[in-house]
Amino acid sequence: MNTLTVWIRKRQTRRHLVPATRGFTLIELIITLALVGVVALVALPLYEITSVRVKETELKLALRQIRSALDAYKTAADTGQIPKLSDESGYPPTLQVLVDGVENSTDPNKTRLVFLRRIPRDPFFPDASVPAEQTWALRSYGSPPDAPQPGADVFDVASQSTHKGLNGISYTEW
Repeated sequence: MNTLTVWIRKRQTRRHLVPATRGFTLIELIITLALVGVVALVALPLYEITSVRVKETELKLALRQIRSALDAYKTAADTGQIPKLSDESGYPPTLQVLVDGVENSTDPNKTRLVFLRRIPRDPFFPDASVPAEQTWALRSYGSPPDAPQPGADVFDVASQSTHKGLNGISYTEW
């Protein structure tokens, strides 16, 4: 006999001694599925909290941008760069004015003062087809702080969401 035949016979006799191990047992599959289920139950609430936290961060950033632009507009009006009447507050009439810009009355070239590149959206507003300017609750300079109402100008903005944040404060009060 040649060496190849001897080797093949040794392999065949060993194959009969070791039982065939193919696939998983039913108990192994059940344990694996149970572990995957436990991981999913733990991960889902964390995912929901993380997505709310991301929206809250976007809301804080958007409010900071709009409020900074409103303050810059007011400063420009108070320093005479934007003409205003004596009975006006010095705040912009709409949010769109911050994007469109106004003519600088102190500049001989009459350049435009632009305060925002675009109006950020309220991340908690449910309808994405609504223009960004309409997603905010507006407060005019003449409205009381405990009952903010829109008016002739835009003094402040707030979210229109009725939900509370992760910190327990309503988004309208941020």
